Amino acid sequence: MTDKYFDDAHQKFGRLLTEQGYNSEAEKFQIQVLDVRSRNLGEEHPDTITAMSKLALTYERLGKYADAEKLQITVLDLRNKLLGEEHPDTITAMNNLAITYGRLGKYADAEKLQITVLDMRSRLLGEEHPDTIWAMGNLALTYEKLSKYADAENLQIRVLDLRNRFLGEYHPDTITAMNHLANTYHSLGKWADAEKLQIQVLDIRNVLLGEEHPDTMGAMSNLSVTYQSLQKHADAEKLQIQVLDMRSRFLGEEHPDTIDAMENLAITFYYLQKDKDAASLEVQVVDVRKKVFGEEHPETVKAVALLAEIRSQILHELNQKRKK
Repeated sequence: MTDKYFDDAHQKFGRLLTEQGYNSEAEKFQIQVLDVRSRNLGEEHPDTITAMSKLALTYERLGKYADAEKLQITVLDLRNKLLGEEHPDTITAMNNLAITYGRLGKYADAEKLQITVLDMRSRLLGEEHPDTIWAMGNLALTYEKLSKYADAENLQIRVLDLRNRFLGEYHPDTITAMNHLANTYHSLGKWADAEKLQIQVLDIRNVLLGEEHPDTMGAMSNLSVTYQSLQKHADAEKLQIQVLDMRSRFLGEEHPDTIDAMENLAITFYYLQKDKDAASLEVQVVDVRKKVFGEEHPETVKAVALLAEIRSQILHELNQKRKK
C-alpha cells in the first residue's frame, strides 16, 4: 500500500471514528496521517495543515489543551503566511486557537483573537451571518470570564435578538443564547431577570430534550446557582442533588461538569450550615482540579480558596462551642 492510499484510508477512518465519538482511536490515526503528509507533502501543503487542524480539534475533545494549543498556533501561523489574515480558513484557525486559550484559562489571549475574529466576520460576512453571531457569542463568554459583564450583556442581548429573529425561540442556538444572557444577568446581580430566563430555558429543555440530557442538567445547575443568590437555598439544594447524581452516573466523578456540580452543592451546603458536608465535597473538587488543570488554573485557585473559607468557618464554630 502506497503512502497516498495509506493517507486517504486512514484519514477517512479517522474521520469516521471522530464522528462516532471514538476520540482516542481517532487521535492515533490522525497522528499517522499527519506524519505521512508532513513527509510526503511538506509542512506547508494545505492537506498537511488540514491534518494538523483536525488533530488539534481531537486533542481539544480529549482535554489535551496544551497539545491542541501548540498545533493550533502552527496552523494559524501557516494560514496567515500562505492565505492571508482575512481568508476564511485563517479566521477559523484564529477562532479555534481562541477557544483553546479559553480552555487553558488564558482569557486575555482569547479576547484579543476573538475581537479580531468578530471584526473580520462583521466586515466580510455582515452582522447577521451565522458565523458572525457565533463570534459575538464566543467573545461575550470570554468577557464573562474576564468579569467584563456589561460588555458581555450588550453582546448577548444582540445575539439573543438575532437568533430569535432568524431561528425562532425553540431553536437550540436561541436557547443557548438565552442561557448565556441569564448567566450574565446573574453575574451582574440581576438575579430576578436571570431566574425568569433560566426557568424558561429549563422548561424548554425538559420538554425538548428530557430531564437526563446534558443541556437540561446544565439548565438545572444554572437555575440552582441563581436560587443560591436569591437565598432560596432549599430550592437550590434539591436541584443540585439531582444534577450531581445524574452527572456522576453519566459522565463520571472526574468530569469537569461533575466537579462543577459538586462545588455548587458544596456552596449550598455551606449556606445551609452543613459545613462538614460542604468541606467533604470541596476536598474532592480541589483534588480533581489539581489533577486535571494543574495548581495555577483559575478554577483550581478558586476551589482552594473556597475550601479554606469552609474550613475557617468550621474552626470558628468549634471555637465557639469550646467557649460555651
